[in-house]
Amino acid sequence: MSDDFGRYRPGLGDEDERDEQEGASDAPSGWSAFEEPSPGSSSPEEPRTEEEQGSGWPSRASSWEPGYRDHGSYDYEDTGTDVPTEEAHDDRYDPRRTRDPLARLFPGLPRTVRVTLDWILTIVGAILIVLALKEWVVNPYRIPSSSMEPTLNCARGPAEPGCLGGSSDRVLACRICLDFGPPSRADIVVFNTPSEAALKCGEGGTFVKRVIGLPGDTVREDDNGFIWIRGPGATKFVKLDEPYVSKERRLEDSAHFGQLWNVPKDQYFMMGDNRSESCDSRTWGSVPRNKLIGTVFFVYWPPDRIGFR
Repeated sequence: MSDDFGRYRPGLGDEDERDEQEGASDAPSGWSAFEEPSPGSSSPEEPRTEEEQGSGWPSRASSWEPGYRDHGSYDYEDTGTDVPTEEAHDDRYDPRRTRDPLARLFPGLPRTVRVTLDWILTIVGAILIVLALKEWVVNPYRIPSSSMEPTLNCARGPAEPGCLGGSSDRVLACRICLDFGPPSRADIVVFNTPSEAALKCGEGGTFVKRVIGLPGDTVREDDNGFIWIRGPGATKFVKLDEPYVSKERRLEDSAHFGQLWNVPKDQYFMMGDNRSESCDSRTWGSVPRNKLIGTVFFVYWPPDRIGFR
């Protein structure tokens, strides 16, 4: 069996000699023309039929078509359309299968517009959440006076005598807590003062005090500054345990020794821990339930004062 690959191949120096012997060829420049195989001779380049191959595989000529370009990229069939790019693919989505709610609502919007709207809605939503928390759940406050010393500090200075802190405490008041139930005795509460507070104390607005008397109680302060409580229907007074008031601070306030106050229904009797520096319910009366804002439960500033109250 003859083999074309075993045939003599001319060297580099024989090219001119071969051209003279074989004459000019119609083959492309740089390639020599192949000889026609003689009748009856077999050539490895001659395609064979499936019967001749006997393996069940299709012939080489019928099994492969040019599908790849020289540089290795896929050769798309020429249909008159451009090859889709990544950017074009991003905008070709099924709005029913995407997780982006804006893409579902507005499937015609460009991607850049959707991203911008998403950022705007996120920022606005975060602001609304903070405002909602501040209005209905938790609200921060700053302690401006010494009426709750030493439990809650204010900043030392000539304008506020009795302050012990280098800076005023910042506290959190739970607004939603009062929606689940009334405050308990000894709770620290933020509230809007009655109109009498501005008249008798020279200031009004928002105060922070401790709940001493509950609705229906009778409150009495003895000659040593101790507070006694008689509950609704009770016949005897019970001395209130107040570990948050020192003996010195209790004795400094003698203006209310021996006085007695009745707490109306749905109202609360408020007093400051620093009794001599506190203008409270002993002066301007009890606080209605609807004026309570929230119960103080946490100090978040300054760092050395952080903790629950």
